[in-house]
Amino acid sequence: MSETVQVIRTEHEGVVEIRLNRPDKMNALDTGMFNNLANVGEELKKDPTLRAVVISGEGRCFCAGLDMGNFSKMAEGGGAGVSGNGLEPRTHGASNLAQYVAMVWREVPVPVIAAVHGVCFGGGLQVALGADIRYATPDSQWAVMEVKWGLVPDMGGMVLLNELVRPDVFRELCYTGRILTGQEACDLGLATHVGGNPREEALAMAHTIAGKSPDAIRAMKRMLNSAITSKEHAARILLEESREQDRIIGSANQVEAVYANLEKRAPAFVNPEV
Repeated sequence: MSETVQVIRTEHEGVVEIRLNRPDKMNALDTGMFNNLANVGEELKKDPTLRAVVISGEGRCFCAGLDMGNFSKMAEGGGAGVSGNGLEPRTHGASNLAQYVAMVWREVPVPVIAAVHGVCFGGGLQVALGADIRYATPDSQWAVMEVKWGLVPDMGGMVLLNELVRPDVFRELCYTGRILTGQEACDLGLATHVGGNPREEALAMAHTIAGKSPDAIRAMKRMLNSAITSKEHAARILLEESREQDRIIGSANQVEAVYANLEKRAPAFVNPEV
């Protein structure tokens, strides 16, 4: 596996840590990382020895979201850079590749725990939300950041956020893109626990889970997935995410949002058609 996504077998049998490893880029997601995360998820789904997974980020943060190079492509009128065929084609079951790097953690048959420090923005937030449980530092920063770039959450965020927060909070976070602290994220339901060392706390939880009956743990994950969101509902929302994003990417207002952020100025939007 590429060094940008490390698979670490811990000293505790059956516990695997997935480490996002582009610290010089704040672990931002580029095409290579999308592919690597998807491949790791596929490998873990087939591992009968697996008992629990921890996802963490190397360096000063968990994940800053989409790589800035992708936004530069959008400013030039290009797509998001994940694939050349738009986002609507389903390439990984009910998901496209970008959605799969968040949704695959629901398909991994054992509990997945995210350990969040530093920033957790946009696509990085959606990867974390795909986990079963999230640990965070109190001063970590969380945001549904897509609106800043004139986009919509399209990596499973519309499915995953809907499971965790009240509808009005869900709407506020999407509409404003405001940044939450780890403590606020916990208070609202995005994070599960707040502590000083989320990676160590997540690994400790993973070790505890690994000591339970693997048959019972896997059965409970299947049941909990079904109880929270049906596959049919999730598939419909995932497809709608992609359709809306395809309509937006490259539009005048979306490109203006990117340019305004890159040039550090106020955007000059035009009125949409009604």
